[in-house]
Amino acid sequence: MAAVESWNARRGGLVRGITWALDGPVLSLITDDGDSRLPLEAGLWLRFQVESGLGIPARYCLGYSAVQGPTEAEHHRCPVGQGAERGFQCGPCFARDDFRFMHDFHRSGIGPPGLRAYLAQPHWLYAATFADGTTKVGTASERSKWTRLAEQGAIAAQYVARARDGSVVRVLEDAVSKEVGLTQFVRGAAKFSALLQPRTGTQLDACNRDAAGVVREFLDNLALDGFETITEQWERSTFADAVTGAGQRIAYPQALDSGGHGMRLDSMVGSYALVAVDEADTVFLADLAALKGHKIRFGGYATEVPALQESLF
Repeated sequence: MAAVESWNARRGGLVRGITWALDGPVLSLITDDGDSRLPLEAGLWLRFQVESGLGIPARYCLGYSAVQGPTEAEHHRCPVGQGAERGFQCGPCFARDDFRFMHDFHRSGIGPPGLRAYLAQPHWLYAATFADGTTKVGTASERSKWTRLAEQGAIAAQYVARARDGSVVRVLEDAVSKEVGLTQFVRGAAKFSALLQPRTGTQLDACNRDAAGVVREFLDNLALDGFETITEQWERSTFADAVTGAGQRIAYPQALDSGGHGMRLDSMVGSYALVAVDEADTVFLADLAALKGHKIRFGGYATEVPALQESLF
């Protein structure tokens, strides 16, 4: 409780998003004192108000990153604190961001020295399955091998290859997507909708196992150096068990881009949280990624549940 009270006593900050470590998820913020991290744990009450209204941008720029090497990147806040123009960055911050080169580096070979060092480390190819059975192919660096899948909200996943570097793994990803037919991207809205009524764990494990098997068979016959096919299961956090369990959910009753909110965290997968609110006998599914790019203020706020929503309890 003391930790919650200390955060509620602060003014809040600009939300960078939800990140994961092996010990659980974290709400990352840019505050007056620099970057801050609030661990998100079962039973934690988050009470905050989202800044909105006349003169407030739809999303604030979150700054840019300078990559120093395989495991080091320095975040810089937007120098002028203006609204985002593309994604979560203004034009000048996007132009300064080292990671902007990453998605095309395997084709262009263009990138600053720090990013080159980051991409020179071993990378992993994975097959990840989400709550409706959709399976995607993706990549993770050695540094983000486990967290990449946790942050994406995967329900079941397997690593299918270990590549020499980031260029090789992106070639593998493109080849699997083209020849096997697995997508490289699943929209956050689709992941959320799937979690409102997820398929059973047995079904999702089977979907993932089948897809991973097809990918490995393809890779075993691929004429490319610099990688090895592997079989390794990704282990999901137990904090995700309740939100990923079979059963129907109710969407959180308020948009998270404005207003006051009070929610108790019960379970999380990716940025998707099973939450309770004051004076309601049910739990809701909320996507905390909706806070990204918004300024929030901690305090004694509560969620207003519409009368129509209450009739569903």
